[in-house]
Amino acid sequence: MSTIEEANRILLDRLGNTQVSTDCDDRYQASMDNLRYSRLPSARIRPTDEDAVRQVLELANSHRVPVTARGAGSATTGASTPLEGGWVLDFAGWKAVHIDPVARMAFVQPGVTLSELDAAAASHGLSYPVDPGSRTYATVGGSIATNAGGMRGAKYGVTRDYVLSLEGFLPDGAFVRWGANLKKFSAGYNIRDLWVGAEGTLGIITGAVLRLIPRPEVQSTCLAVFPTSREALLCSRQILLSGASPSALEFLDSLTVGSTFAFWERKDPETLRKVPDCLRKWNGKSPPPAVLLIEFDGDQNSVDQALKRLLRIVSRHSADWATAIDLRTADLLWKVRKACSQAMFELGPRKLNEDVVLPFDSQEALLHYLQEVQQETGLPTPTFGHAADGNFHTHIMYDDADPLMCEAARKAVALLMRKVIELGGAISGEHGIGLAKSPFFALQHSEAEIGVMKAVKKALDPHNILNPGKFWEPSEPWHFPRETVSLPWDH
Repeated sequence: MSTIEEANRILLDRLGNTQVSTDCDDRYQASMDNLRYSRLPSARIRPTDEDAVRQVLELANSHRVPVTARGAGSATTGASTPLEGGWVLDFAGWKAVHIDPVARMAFVQPGVTLSELDAAAASHGLSYPVDPGSRTYATVGGSIATNAGGMRGAKYGVTRDYVLSLEGFLPDGAFVRWGANLKKFSAGYNIRDLWVGAEGTLGIITGAVLRLIPRPEVQSTCLAVFPTSREALLCSRQILLSGASPSALEFLDSLTVGSTFAFWERKDPETLRKVPDCLRKWNGKSPPPAVLLIEFDGDQNSVDQALKRLLRIVSRHSADWATAIDLRTADLLWKVRKACSQAMFELGPRKLNEDVVLPFDSQEALLHYLQEVQQETGLPTPTFGHAADGNFHTHIMYDDADPLMCEAARKAVALLMRKVIELGGAISGEHGIGLAKSPFFALQHSEAEIGVMKAVKKALDPHNILNPGKFWEPSEPWHFPRETVSLPWDH
């Protein structure tokens, strides 16, 4: 009997088949995230309590079985793909949440989605403002593991800014708690922040205490349409130079807008009939425009004043804009924005989805360079993202059934990443590294920096059982076979 077979037998004996599944279909569902690269684990474990987690890790550590933690699987980089098989610890059912309205804290288990957390906070007049496009599905555990951001990151920050404490287990099954139920904690090394963004490679999170903020009185959405991406980016810079603090400032380039029009015309044409006239009138025109989608929040007076300043700026760059958008139309516009990633498939059946971050004075240079990449490789590179913090989602679209296109995609993403580093940027702002960005990790970090990270990993996980094969072990995502499956966020 092999080591993994022996470990599986002991695991089933200890936890039973109510917590441990070796069913092929069940394991397949846990074999991938939104990268859709499948590596089958030998068991999918749905632990019922922390003692079960402890037992799993003790057994895995002694038998050297890889363990990958999982929430909803909405990560885009393969961060929760069990690359080396082993066991998947599935926390999607861990849904406990408690709100302390006086301390403005949330006590949550890792399977709570960000939408569920924010709804629980809202009942106390509070908010959890981290707002990735996948917030309906993204779990607290997964968002901590990747340090998720989102559309409101420029004003409200990213996940790390809200984590007060974490608890969970080391790879050998020892329980640990980093931080406390306190707003201030300065007692020793900050291991808590090491776990944030570590993609489950340093420990298993079973609980978190998160900071909440007062819920804004009002939100107001504005839309501005521009003939070119350059004009849109110039306008976004002027908005920020004015001292305004939009809660969201989303940029969509011409290719993104064109594919989004095509997506909704195919899926639900009525959606485009309901957007403001300044955008609807461009539908079908070539070239499509670029767009800024802007949101302000706060008290009514401050939002009103911000809108007045905004109009003075926007009117100098565009004749096509809309403010005083009603709530139903605003919700529709954000729905359209959140579907941009799906809309990219109008330009090709496969994509490399990158979330690069640029200094503000390099944003226009990146967009210009992407035009050169398109000309050199023949592949579309639609780009959208968060102009207020420089985090852009560049998609390289190709057909993975065509070997020449696969090679062009590899070339395009390598050119992109090298340019991003050259411009002083980062290869990821909120998606993490996983498998998809591992080929470029050494571009971002020096040998000394990676050496320090490896030393930390060795100290906390000496047998390398937690989510092995990630970060500094390069993969080739352009060659990964993409599973043809329908995931919840596809609908």
